[in-house]
Amino acid sequence: MRVTGIFIVLLVFFGCKKQEVDLIVFNAEVITMDDDHPMVQAFATDHGKIIFVGTSAQVLDKFQSEHVIDAQNNTIMPGIIDAHAHFYQLGLGLQEVDLRGTTSKEDVIKRITEFIPYQTSRFIVARGWDQNDWSDKSYPTKEDLDAVFPEVPVALQRVDGHALWVNSKALSMAGIDKAGPVPGGMIMGDAQGTPNGILVDAPCDRVLELVPEPTTEISAQALKLAQDFCFSMGLTGVHDAGLRRPIIELIDSLQQKDELRIKLDAMVSNIEPDVSYYLTQGPLVKHRLRVGSIKVYADGALGSRGAALRAPYSDDPEHFGAIITPMDELAALANRALLSGFQVNTHAIGDSANVSVLRVYQEALATPIMAQKENVRWRIEHAQVVPPDYFEAFSKNIIPSVQPTHATSDMYWVEDRLGQGRMKGAYAYKSLLNQAGILALGTDFPVEYVNPMLTLSSAVYRRDTLGYPEAGFYLDEAITREQALKGMTLWAAYANFSEDIRGSLSPGKDADFIFLDRNPLTCPEGELSQINVLQTFIDGQQVYSLEFLN
Repeated sequence: MRVTGIFIVLLVFFGCKKQEVDLIVFNAEVITMDDDHPMVQAFATDHGKIIFVGTSAQVLDKFQSEHVIDAQNNTIMPGIIDAHAHFYQLGLGLQEVDLRGTTSKEDVIKRITEFIPYQTSRFIVARGWDQNDWSDKSYPTKEDLDAVFPEVPVALQRVDGHALWVNSKALSMAGIDKAGPVPGGMIMGDAQGTPNGILVDAPCDRVLELVPEPTTEISAQALKLAQDFCFSMGLTGVHDAGLRRPIIELIDSLQQKDELRIKLDAMVSNIEPDVSYYLTQGPLVKHRLRVGSIKVYADGALGSRGAALRAPYSDDPEHFGAIITPMDELAALANRALLSGFQVNTHAIGDSANVSVLRVYQEALATPIMAQKENVRWRIEHAQVVPPDYFEAFSKNIIPSVQPTHATSDMYWVEDRLGQGRMKGAYAYKSLLNQAGILALGTDFPVEYVNPMLTLSSAVYRRDTLGYPEAGFYLDEAITREQALKGMTLWAAYANFSEDIRGSLSPGKDADFIFLDRNPLTCPEGELSQINVLQTFIDGQQVYSLEFLN
């Protein structure tokens, strides 16, 4: 009888013993993005994974830890995943002058001369100008640069990366001496056919390939700077839309040394021999790095009139834009990708480009190869102007990957470019979501600002940060707050095959989460873009803090 009593006491003792874990977070408003339990108060993590979610009482009763955070009723949500950005370019840009927000060509030149010792520079490069933001919206010219930089080559990328403003020295070095259309782009010039210093799309490469390559040290520093900036914005994952093999390998190396902890999906730039190398290797999937897609450019951008349209630009009746990658080349690549298990992620902005790419995708996905490849999740990056009768082509296998701040950045001038008729299929996020059942959201930084709260606000209210326009920009294509948050977390994870391990705070998934100073589901409309990130955690470990919480 005594033995039985001891057994019962031991059973009760061990039955009540709490499980030791790495971290407990309680007293929070936790947005899990998990439909089974969308809002909880607390969770526990161990070995970098979420292992339990529930009420504060449940978590504190079941678990114990040396690291316990009282969230003080702050909001927590999954780490944000930017489904389309240029992570490495952001880092390089953080080491250069930022031309975004300049108000004139004179302002651009002033920023350059104040930022860098241009007298000793071998090649001046910068990015971010946008003539649509200037009082004089005409393109600048080489003469504007020649007056200040007569001997040093200058190459200034437009904010969208699809046009280049260069001086005479750069044109001469690149051997560009005649204006006119070229395959995949345009060399702009005067009536006599003399280049005026503006290059659109393909010819930009003739200048940019002359720019000295960054050293490995500069590239590594760029990646680390970009990571720190992204962590401060609540990003725990980024899909980088176009990287060369040396940078992908540098990312891998830095991640192995634990110097780069952000989770990156590297889309391989559609450049040989990189494409053949990775297609031969097959998808590379590591904990923090995935290489399983090819990034292709079908056309350029609307801001520089490089986007390929089916009918002429409304504000330039002789101009249609240009296709950058011929569709027969895209079709051949699509078939290779199917065999190798790679996604094809194609930049398509104009309606001509979107229709052409959708046709190629549909034909490829109807081939016998596809019978064994049911789940390919190819993507249209931007899907900016899509004829409404082509919405039905989108699905969970042809995913629209869009950037809501493009709508609120372009809205001041885009109707002049497209005309009202084409606006029915432009920035049509709600229509695309209704058809595809999924919408991956990103920023396209550094084209736009990194802050994902601007993405959230633009997607839901389609107004700028000053509240313009009051009625919203084509508000019928807005999506809900819940949908936008899913697009920035779970659906972004789905878009690169990682929804089983990321995108929601569900047991078994990575413990990537952020603390916010207000709840994005319930805060007033005007505060949505002003939400601040207080802390960022990767795999249950803090990587950023405003030192707000103890």
